[in-house]
Amino acid sequence: RFKCDWSSDVCSSDLAAPGENVTVQGNWADAQPAAVAATPEGTWSVKIKTPKAGGPYVITVTAANVLTLHNVLSGEVWVCSGQSNMEMPMKGYGAGAVVNWDQELAESNIPEIRMITVKKCVADTPKDDFEGAWAVCAPETMPDFSATGFSFAKALYKALGVPIGMIHTSWGGTPAEAWTTREKLLADPDLKPILDRYDAAKAAYPQALADFNLAVGAWEEAVKKAKAEGTPEPERPKAPADPLGPWTGGALYNGMIAPIVPYGIRGAIWYQGESNRDRAYQYRKLFPTMIQCWRESWGEGPFPFYFVQIAPFNYREEAGNPATAELREAQMMTLSLENTGMAVTMDIGELPDIHPHNKQEVGRRLALNALAKTYGRAIEYSGPVYTSMAVEGDAIRLNFSHADGGLATSDGQAPTCFTIAGDDKNFVPATAAIDGSSVVVRGDGVTAPVAVRYGWKDIDQPNLCNKTGLPSSSFRTDDWPGVTINNR
Repeated sequence: RFKCDWSSDVCSSDLAAPGENVTVQGNWADAQPAAVAATPEGTWSVKIKTPKAGGPYVITVTAANVLTLHNVLSGEVWVCSGQSNMEMPMKGYGAGAVVNWDQELAESNIPEIRMITVKKCVADTPKDDFEGAWAVCAPETMPDFSATGFSFAKALYKALGVPIGMIHTSWGGTPAEAWTTREKLLADPDLKPILDRYDAAKAAYPQALADFNLAVGAWEEAVKKAKAEGTPEPERPKAPADPLGPWTGGALYNGMIAPIVPYGIRGAIWYQGESNRDRAYQYRKLFPTMIQCWRESWGEGPFPFYFVQIAPFNYREEAGNPATAELREAQMMTLSLENTGMAVTMDIGELPDIHPHNKQEVGRRLALNALAKTYGRAIEYSGPVYTSMAVEGDAIRLNFSHADGGLATSDGQAPTCFTIAGDDKNFVPATAAIDGSSVVVRGDGVTAPVAVRYGWKDIDQPNLCNKTGLPSSSFRTDDWPGVTINNR
């Protein structure tokens, strides 16, 4: 079954007349016309039996006028969303194109891949439309595609041999709450403080704006006086920030998700988390809530939702800051939600750049999840996942799933970035050795170990992987309170 069709045509039309009869007809074999009467508001929708994967097909819409959609393909449609790492185009930011850029550009004539980008929009109530147009993948259009979205689509296209469409809706620097409905946030006491902050700022904004306007008037008079007297001009007052922005709870759901909800999709991919790292414990609830919010909105059941775990990056804070690891932990915990999967990027992060350039590998790892879990391919899709531990004298043995054939390291050296602690909770650097599908960890001076952590600093770039080369997530064996536990 294929979820959707879409067109490369850029079309526009007025709403139908109230009660006007509209008929939709496809040109494929066994296509049956579908007819409907427009609502009093002039809106209408129909469901038609989609053709087999491929095309191009033609769809004709007949009412008082006739609208013909050409070059329509039928295939697999996915939503790709998140913050700047999803937004980052193939041409990169500035001069920072993706790796192997010349080869990617030379091989970009793939008309069976299409992408539409939702124009950025903040809204305080749900929108029913957006600005955007489908683009056919070609050397002229590929550079502006989401690099992660395109790489995912390309990997699926190569594996499945059917057209792939991507609906791209992302905004750099945005938190997950902006992509979640207000109703969902209000329903959870742990998430409600997000909206309380906004509501308080919204209530205070009119007075702040009035005070600003008064200050500007006084400043203008002061400037005139300074010019007349030949003295330095005072600095202009700073305007108060509008509380409704891309960081506001519900604002991007309203402007950039609600308008695409009627579109049938196979699933979604997501790359976000950096903007929530200082509230990682809250993200344990927020992220699953957002996923469930989308699923309820589409009404298609628990559709596949695959996401990227954030990579190591030097936030230039204290060297041992674990906030990033705590956010990754929250992402890992979200895997308990039905029909989810995660692409780990511990090995391809770039400490000086929060936007890793190997987006092809990010997209490939997301596609591995989709191919295994959505399309039923018998392939490994995950790196080693910590499952349990056992104390063995002065050592701790760690056991892993997704380690068939044994564990390995990406550089052939001993496993790195392990720390170990006794009941004093003082973690010290540890030595680690692979033993089949487990890792044995020891630390100098720790004779009675109780806990191990792996890759638990922002700047850690560890090397543990399985024989397929997929890396392990950062993890810990303890549940001691973290640094972000009280942040709401």
